[in-house]
Amino acid sequence: MEQLQELKRCLEQHRPDTWEELPDIPLYMDQVVSYLSRQMISFEEGDGLTPAMINNYIKDGLLSRANGKKYGQEHLAYLTAISALKQVLSVREMRALTAIGRERQDSKRQYEYFWAYLDAALSAAAQRLDENTADQDLPKLVLDLALRSYADGLACRRVLAIMAQRAGYEGLLTGEKEKKKGKKEKATPGAPDPVDPI
Repeated sequence: MEQLQELKRCLEQHRPDTWEELPDIPLYMDQVVSYLSRQMISFEEGDGLTPAMINNYIKDGLLSRANGKKYGQEHLAYLTAISALKQVLSVREMRALTAIGRERQDSKRQYEYFWAYLDAALSAAAQRLDENTADQDLPKLVLDLALRSYADGLACRRVLAIMAQRAGYEGLLTGEKEKKKGKKEKATPGAPDPVDPI
């Protein structure tokens, strides 16, 4: 089936920019939105980030404020990660994950982790697609992919809750005041830090 072949090729080949390929000059909001629309695979209009969403991520403390009105390389890396993770995790869950990640790695290393894991996940999804799948077998393929997503999502959220509890960030998941080992955290993090996978 030509459409499945095209989807498989897209999953195998399309990747966001690596850290080194991210623009090293600051961008204005409209440039950021345009850039991000090319970073992730999207099949429908409206799947990307909007200026309002980006402003809400700043307001919620998930992303640091722009420098003046410009967004730098770290912002772009972090927003690329958000573009993928928002499909699976809530803002609270992303905040907990990034808070833990900030303790382990700098922004560049975290983005490299994110990119490598995204690359592996997209490649694995492509391998599960058989372009010779008959029309009558497409519902089975959809069910298989959907239930894998469901199971992975359950496991992901539970492991994240365990990590947050062990690191003292469970308040980020419940909406309580942010605490880390008895100390009050800043409402807005410093530099944006893309996620560090477990």
